[in-house]
Amino acid sequence: MSVSDTLSDDDRLILEAVEKWLERDVRPNVLALDHADEYPEEMVEQMKELGLFGATIPEEYGGLGLSAETYARIVEKIAETWMSLSGIFNSHLIMAACVARMGTEEQKRAYLPRFATGELRGGLALTEPDAGTDLQGIRTRARREGDGYVIDGTKTWITNGIYGQCFALLVKTNPDAEPRHKGMSMFIAEKGPGFSVSKRLEKLGYKGIDSAELSFDGYRVGADKLIGGVEGKGLQAALSGLELGRINVAARGCGLASAALKDSVKYAQIRSTFGKPIGQHQAIQLKLGEMATRCRAASLLTYDAARAYDRGERCDMEAGMAKYFASEAAVANSLEAMRIHGGYGYSKELHVERYYRDAPLMCIGEGTNEMQRIIIAKQLMERHPA
Repeated sequence: MSVSDTLSDDDRLILEAVEKWLERDVRPNVLALDHADEYPEEMVEQMKELGLFGATIPEEYGGLGLSAETYARIVEKIAETWMSLSGIFNSHLIMAACVARMGTEEQKRAYLPRFATGELRGGLALTEPDAGTDLQGIRTRARREGDGYVIDGTKTWITNGIYGQCFALLVKTNPDAEPRHKGMSMFIAEKGPGFSVSKRLEKLGYKGIDSAELSFDGYRVGADKLIGGVEGKGLQAALSGLELGRINVAARGCGLASAALKDSVKYAQIRSTFGKPIGQHQAIQLKLGEMATRCRAASLLTYDAARAYDRGERCDMEAGMAKYFASEAAVANSLEAMRIHGGYGYSKELHVERYYRDAPLMCIGEGTNEMQRIIIAKQLMERHPA
């Protein structure tokens, strides 16, 4: 079976619509927006029209209800053109997944339709200045007061922090709980009094998309905003969303790796040295062969993880493998593309230097690659006891 055999006609139509949009409205403007680090407001409106903010939200709540595999293919196409756009709706959809998987029916009906249209956009607020991979080390505190909670703390590196309006916010409701995860809860947090953006964070790559530090100082939220309506389920909600997030990051890695390969294949045929195109030199052929193999392997791992997610299976090992391999493939291919392009690869006139700046983020975001390898090893032993 080819990888395309699993797609329905509707899936193909959606992919075709995305590809046409990328060629018509995105590709011609990427360099200018990336170099200016400018938020792509017009493209965000176009993504709303395409339904991307509701891509994986169930149809009964107004979303497209796409499979994780179709979603991964969309992300791969978008990242191949401009990775930053994929982050704008990925973080949003992780938030939606937390509500869809763990929320009460009232929460689903109140929020998922607004998430699906992009009327209410946002992301996932997990990371803190002293707690990234170790989520159980967070310090943001929610204390019960009357018919709601009062939240104090700081979150950092939050995608959509400036332009988003709503976040799935991970907090400690019982800092003394043992094990620690039983004291963690997650809230649907809309911006309001006590919730502020304290800093816009500058980045090496991943330009255009807003990454921010969020501050909570006496921020009040109703008990009806506690996802699932029960304290102590916050880490479970976060991890349920991160499975989809890691598939997204893997797909981004596939897109970047593919972009680097395609640009290199084209350049190798038009650039000549010593009387022939550089693609006829064995040194360049070796690079292209390895780059192509990385792309193919990364895509297959990503689709494998997405299909496991679609079957409703636990897929932290599969998603971890895909995220780890595809992100490293993006880094390796971006460097090889720069070497193949020589001095032109170092120039801002081409896209190659952007791939090189964007790719390392994929090795860090949604859990570092070091952590992914640990997850893979632990799952191997759990699934195959001696």
